[in-house]
Amino acid sequence: MHRFSLLLCAAALAAAARGADIRVGIIGLDTSHAIEFTKMLNMGKGEPAFEGFKVAAAYTYGSLDIVSSTNRYPAYTKTMKEMGVEIVGSEAELIQKSDVVLLETNDGRRHLEQALEVFKSGKRVFIDKPIAASLVDALVIFDAAKKYGVPVFTSSALRYSKKIQAAHKGEFGRVIAGDAYTPCEIEPTHPDLFWYGVHGAEPLFTVMGLGCESVVRVHQKEVDLVVGTWSDGRVGTLRGMRGKGAQYGCDIFTEKGERIALGGYEGYQALLVEILQFFKTGAAPVSPDETIAVFAFLEAADESKRQGGVPVRIADVLAKARAEADKRKF
Repeated sequence: MHRFSLLLCAAALAAAARGADIRVGIIGLDTSHAIEFTKMLNMGKGEPAFEGFKVAAAYTYGSLDIVSSTNRYPAYTKTMKEMGVEIVGSEAELIQKSDVVLLETNDGRRHLEQALEVFKSGKRVFIDKPIAASLVDALVIFDAAKKYGVPVFTSSALRYSKKIQAAHKGEFGRVIAGDAYTPCEIEPTHPDLFWYGVHGAEPLFTVMGLGCESVVRVHQKEVDLVVGTWSDGRVGTLRGMRGKGAQYGCDIFTEKGERIALGGYEGYQALLVEILQFFKTGAAPVSPDETIAVFAFLEAADESKRQGGVPVRIADVLAKARAEADKRKF
């Protein structure tokens, strides 16, 4: 039996021996995602998709110096306790009291360090967006997961909006162009588009697929426009908006001559269903290659901005990051 299956079987057997659900542990109580996932698993009133799992423990920290995140700790910790979650004093204790892990820390800079501790335990982990605060760290996370033989999965909830998934499955015909848009506030500790631009990039790649070769970015105070050219000549755009008019969504143009609005944010339930299935099977619904492609796209957009809006080749960005990642020890 594959090690992934053995690990989950061990977790399931241990849970059965305890007469309890598989224990979910959460690292980072600085995002509403931690609260929403726990509500669904612990307070879901018998929702079939969530049966067999319960958030058992949480470690509060999380972001260390992003004020918009750290100021959530007191209220979120209190809410978790009210939902029957044990608050532990360290990541090591959290891992010991969990069968699977949700890495929810808002700060992508900390994900590599925190994920490594989970990988070393052999337990499956979902890493919330952004997987990292650099393309290099994203590559190293996948390298480390492979080394330790632990499956890992990351995604924005926007990927699992119903019509976006329908387009991904080809229900509207071949997509010849995609236009994704998202709120895109800039957090100084992260590359411009990594913090929230990822919520537009994930749907764009979900409907367009792999194969983006080059990126051009236009940056203005209230908007970013990123234009990607795919290897087959198709063009996809990402619009990041700041201010009151910002919204989530994705439109596609199809070979049938149709323009279809796919909608945007529809909550976290569909994403959580995918996470739990991943915990059961060890099969990530989004491949490392696709996640790396998304973040290479975002990094290339940053590089285009640095160079004054010139086209940047994805291959060049990836080669540079790969060379740096190969120097890392873990």
